Amino acid sequence: MDSLFELVLGLVLGAIIMYWVYAFFNTRKSRELTKYQSTVLLEKTKSVCKLITVEGDFAEIYKYENTREHFMSLFSSKKKALIVINAKAQIGYDLNKLVMHADEAQKKIVLTNFPKPEILSIEPELEFYDIKNGLFNTFKPDDLTALNLEAKEHIREKIPQSGLMDTASREAMEAVLLIEKIVETIGWKLDYSALQIDSGDENLID
Repeated sequence: MDSLFELVLGLVLGAIIMYWVYAFFNTRKSRELTKYQSTVLLEKTKSVCKLITVEGDFAEIYKYENTREHFMSLFSSKKKALIVINAKAQIGYDLNKLVMHADEAQKKIVLTNFPKPEILSIEPELEFYDIKNGLFNTFKPDDLTALNLEAKEHIREKIPQSGLMDTASREAMEAVLLIEKIVETIGWKLDYSALQIDSGDENLID
């Protein structure tokens, strides 16, 4: 009886030890993988200098349909969904595109070109309603990535009609004045006389 008990106890202890060893090495493997992924992400970062002047919120109802033909087009299968797109678009300026030079003798920075406003980012959030899968055409994880790209493009096409770009253009002068204040903090002056300015509303002309 004692030998049977010792055998069972040994098997239990052996199983526990094997599980602990497996868990230990599996945890180490996971930690090493996470560290490697973190390094890859760090290598992709870069310095940017962008100024956001206008932010717009969009709410769109988007009807998605995808039809796939099967068996030499003998029959088709359709999947569809009603999608509500809530997106935030940011319009502004890439200040890396500024053209200017320094006049050390007069302690002056001469600004000769100011970039046009551009779309800096579009951040869509999708809410799915009335999802219907086809018999041989169902929604998959890859569809979410594709729909996010489609949503961004859909919002991008709506931006020119929204007036956001025009608003950003009208606020270009405020961006220049902001740069002027920054330059003045080091005791210099900003010369932007080379830029075309509308005397009526004192805004930069594209």
